Amino acid sequence: MLEILKYLEYVEDNRQPWKIKHKASDCIAITLFATLANANEWTEIHAFAEMNENFLRKYLELPNGIPSHDTIQRVMSMVKPQFLQNMQLSWNEMLSAGEGERLKKLLNIDGKTIRGNGTKDKKAMHIVTAYGKEDGICFGQKVVHEKENEITAIPELLYCYVSGIFQLVSDTYSHRYMV
Repeated sequence: MLEILKYLEYVEDNRQPWKIKHKASDCIAITLFATLANANEWTEIHAFAEMNENFLRKYLELPNGIPSHDTIQRVMSMVKPQFLQNMQLSWNEMLSAGEGERLKKLLNIDGKTIRGNGTKDKKAMHIVTAYGKEDGICFGQKVVHEKENEITAIPELLYCYVSGIFQLVSDTYSHRYMV
């Protein structure tokens, strides 16, 4: 991973030097990390960076803090496609060379209300699911009982069905758990 971060230092930054507050390499790295965590929009990438600022500071300078989503988008629009393609090739080589074994799978957590099973006296059932988007595999499901919170069901789900360390991404919540 450090090789890729070093490669980012060679990005050509065409912005006017006196207007630069955030390094182009930092913006690209933030985008890389955020997209690995399933962030798809510029605002999601920015939110990921703000929530994980302490982690990012271990690898990036971030002299003026986290760049705005507009800055990240502007920087990414200026990066030459060939540079990103070479970065992708480096990433693929890293994964093929065994470094990929050190990377953990992304585990998605999602809660859904099952429609049509509620009655006049009882609310519809709510289920929390742990699944791997890349593999299309459901690792487990847990029913959230009435008057329980979805967040309290997540650790039980993981304890019962999943082992190892996963970075959890939920479409509703942004909590991290270690199993």
